[in-house]
Amino acid sequence: FFCVLRLFVIATIMTSALKKGSLFALRRVACELGGTIRNIASVPKFFGDVIGGSPFLFPPQPSRSVLLMTDTMTSAHGSRNFSSKPARKDSLRIHAVSLYQGDYNDDDNEEGLWDDDSPADQKQTWHIDPSVGAKLDEQEEATWWLYDGTQESRDALAEMRKKEAQKNRWIQNSLAPVRVSEIDERGRAYGRGSRKTAQARVWIQPGVGEVVVNRREFVSYFPRESDREHVLGPLVATQTCGKFDVTATVQGGGLRGQAGAIRLGLARALEKYDPDFRPPMKRLGMMTRDPRMVERKKVGRVKARKSPQWVRR
Repeated sequence: FFCVLRLFVIATIMTSALKKGSLFALRRVACELGGTIRNIASVPKFFGDVIGGSPFLFPPQPSRSVLLMTDTMTSAHGSRNFSSKPARKDSLRIHAVSLYQGDYNDDDNEEGLWDDDSPADQKQTWHIDPSVGAKLDEQEEATWWLYDGTQESRDALAEMRKKEAQKNRWIQNSLAPVRVSEIDERGRAYGRGSRKTAQARVWIQPGVGEVVVNRREFVSYFPRESDREHVLGPLVATQTCGKFDVTATVQGGGLRGQAGAIRLGLARALEKYDPDFRPPMKRLGMMTRDPRMVERKKVGRVKARKSPQWVRR
């Protein structure tokens, strides 16, 4: 098959050379076949002896006068000397490819080249978590083209894995944290709140809605109705009024600041008791600590910004 293929390629080159009238290309083909061509007249006889003189391979050839017409015209004008070697753009470039037959069948495997000679008891077994193995396979598949054994490739691979790990951390941090209920052995949930300089600690447990602040009744500790409404805001938002008993201890600041501290501690305690209470309180801003503080007094001012009264004399 390869011999026939090679003869076909040579015949094609020869036909193209005959059409162009290139004696140089014909001589190169003859050298490939182990013969010589001295002139145009000996071409059909040479290839006829080699291949068999097929009329398909040897179409009717033009006469010598036609082949050498260009030579005569060029010599008459005196532009250049013509030779049998054509111009470089018309020359043929023959590329020879060596093909070798091979036997790639290993069905018999008589020599046992592919068998593992190590005993079965000496083989090492590795136990890898399937999820970890899948991740390793994905990383290997994504970076196999990058590694070629050099230090540059190892550095590039390490940098790529570093960026991938950073990306995974960012994705993990962007996810909402998993919130679980936190109730102590006495069935209470705890929350801590602050507002201005007031600090409050609040405990809630299922009950009838009793509120105690610093061991005093709720109404007696906060005489203003606005402060009481401010404290009970989280219970109203979660629709749990009358379902929890609230016990709070607060210190520092005034009554308004203490009311804000108890409000924040109560909201956090309700979240610890049941995480489903968080969305309605979050929408109303009850889960955020109020950062406003009293501004300090400045030198030359009566208070933080109030100036002293102006006197003419």
